[in-house]
Amino acid sequence: MARAPLLQLSSISLTFGGNPVFDGLDLVVQPGDRVALVGRNGSGKSTLMKVMAGLVDPDQGSRVIPPGVTVGYMEQDPDLSAFATLGDYAASALPETDVYRVAMVAEGLKFRPETPVATASGGERRRAALAKLLAEAPELMLLDEPTNHLDIQAIEWLEAELSATRAAFVVISHDRSFLRALTRATLWIDRGEVRRRESGFDGFEEWRETVWAEEDEARHKLERKIKAEAKWAVEGISARRKRNMGRVRALAALREERSSMIRRQGTAAMEFETGPTSGRKVIEARGLEKAFGDQVILRGLDLRILRGDRVAFVGPNGVGKTTLLKMLVGEVAPDRGSVTLGTNLEVAVFDQTRAQLDAEASLWDNLVGDPQMRVSGAADQVMVRGTPRHVVAYLKDFLFDEAQARAPVRSLSGGEKARLLLAKLMAKPSNLLILDEPTNDLDVETLDLLQDILGDYDGTVLLVSHDRDFIDRVATATVALEGGGRATVYPGGWSDYAAQRPAAAAQPGPAAKPVPARVEQRPVSPPKADGLSFTERKRLEALPAIIDRLETEIARLGELLSDADLFTREPIKFRKATEAMAERQLALSAAEEEWLALEERA
Repeated sequence: MARAPLLQLSSISLTFGGNPVFDGLDLVVQPGDRVALVGRNGSGKSTLMKVMAGLVDPDQGSRVIPPGVTVGYMEQDPDLSAFATLGDYAASALPETDVYRVAMVAEGLKFRPETPVATASGGERRRAALAKLLAEAPELMLLDEPTNHLDIQAIEWLEAELSATRAAFVVISHDRSFLRALTRATLWIDRGEVRRRESGFDGFEEWRETVWAEEDEARHKLERKIKAEAKWAVEGISARRKRNMGRVRALAALREERSSMIRRQGTAAMEFETGPTSGRKVIEARGLEKAFGDQVILRGLDLRILRGDRVAFVGPNGVGKTTLLKMLVGEVAPDRGSVTLGTNLEVAVFDQTRAQLDAEASLWDNLVGDPQMRVSGAADQVMVRGTPRHVVAYLKDFLFDEAQARAPVRSLSGGEKARLLLAKLMAKPSNLLILDEPTNDLDVETLDLLQDILGDYDGTVLLVSHDRDFIDRVATATVALEGGGRATVYPGGWSDYAAQRPAAAAQPGPAAKPVPARVEQRPVSPPKADGLSFTERKRLEALPAIIDRLETEIARLGELLSDADLFTREPIKFRKATEAMAERQLALSAAEEEWLALEERA
């Protein structure tokens, strides 16, 4: 006998601000369903989930839940004002005998139930909301971005919990790995229409492209038919002097059908412009040590990052990833050790707290008010990669409409704030990108675009992310901060690190001296015995200064040769500068190879 559905929506219509979000929506969630709810930012995913949870009433239609069925919803911004601690909130709907469940879940999600609500961060509040839902164990769980603010270990714990549950769930997430591991059906919201596919997220992108290709073909056929009928309307009518009103009405109907088609939202016109070429050696850290009280962040870290590297930093929340990034760019001083930055660096920083955005100011003022984007004497223009642009036109490149330009930043969604911050960064040339949690709140399509942009970027990228799929797609090396001051480098992305991690875990733990991390575009060799002679050791000490000098000379020659008229104005000077540039580039390459060879032996 078939079991009754856990939730049924029938003929749901909902309008916000004159624009229909849904019209005539039908949706059923069955026992055991594991559903990915996907769509562009702003497509209505969270709104639909709130309708499913009974928190938003539709204009028309019905929501039916059978008697006795429990539905739980993870709130994005829970109201904790009535509670003293996060644990009080998480246990508020549980009987006294089941309060222990909160402690069990809190351990996996890495939050402290005794944390006072007054001092809790936004991430801690979200983890408390997730813990509340998991501890209550409803028959249907509605999860809106549950992996945001979780580190990879907590995400893996949550995956295991949801894999083992007998409850049904619907989940919104940008984390492809999470969705692929858990879901068996996909709901896709696209321009107010909800399509369902009885297969998990793994095949979603191929399905989406097939649907869009069929739509484009249908649109193309309609356009051809309209052109043919329009030609008849002009030529046929004038030739016969007789109006066939039926065909004229049919043509009008075809045009109305075309106008009713909702165009797909385009992708943001994002582009990082690479600034002047940096020196080949971008960052060299030696013997870095850092501690805050009893918490050791780093102990004896050696790290060399070369131009073009894409380095991901992974580890649990609070282990020190952001602190390490700030040390590598000189914002935070190490307790011991040194950081040497390469020449000609232009740094752009994507801050996970979005501190570069003024939440109370408008989008317009956030761009025009940026000293690096300001155009002198123009209150409605911004400087974008050396070219003045109208601020609204530039915002439209990042999918903001004109009405949003004067709205405060605090009114934006998380994904919209991320796009606005990217708009600020992409207006200026750079050759070193620091990306601290850039993937939070971005939809799948924007993540795809960001990945492609980073692939074409000629500079160097340092990345902190808990999105395993994104790390796999972008990183050429992964630095794992493992706690207790240990940091180890692995070639490749997250999957490469995960494959090597069991072997690393078998090594001696805290008592073992960590292997110095060295990032190069080749596998990291094991340390060898020091076989250098006295002369070789002196040469190794001298080479960094030689490399720096050659990089400085190359940069100066590059500036000279950038003069387009130099060849015709001073051909001899041009020839000598070209020869000098080639000579120093060869010398730099030889010096770097010599340094690497000696360093390996040392």
